[in-house]
Amino acid sequence: MAWGNKTSETQGGSPATLSFIGSEVTITGNIEAKGAMHIDGTVLGDVNCGQITLGASGKVSGNITSDRANIAGNVEGTVNASDLLIEKSASIIGDLSYDNVSIENGAKVEGRLTKRSAASGELKLVSAINE
Repeated sequence: MAWGNKTSETQGGSPATLSFIGSEVTITGNIEAKGAMHIDGTVLGDVNCGQITLGASGKVSGNITSDRANIAGNVEGTVNASDLLIEKSASIIGDLSYDNVSIENGAKVEGRLTKRSAASGELKLVSAINE
């Protein structure tokens, strides 16, 4: 399926929706979703959702705003997320704004990194994995 959504029940009993965009789909325009999104295709516009997974073949030419973001594809724009995971296959040209961030070795990021809740103003290594 090239696009669609799937509803499942969460632990709290309320429905959670996962919307997905297949690799053969290109969307021109902004996307807003309350639930989770999985993008393997191309979005030419901003994406605002509760949670986003940008697959290795996915591309967003616009800004991403999400509570949780897992980026493995290409982004040309800013990424604003509370919890941000950038996988080694990712390429981001734009600024990052986050509460928690993890960047795997090999990921390409060109832009400024800004911690949103920088109370103490210090950087802290959360975890490191030797590859």
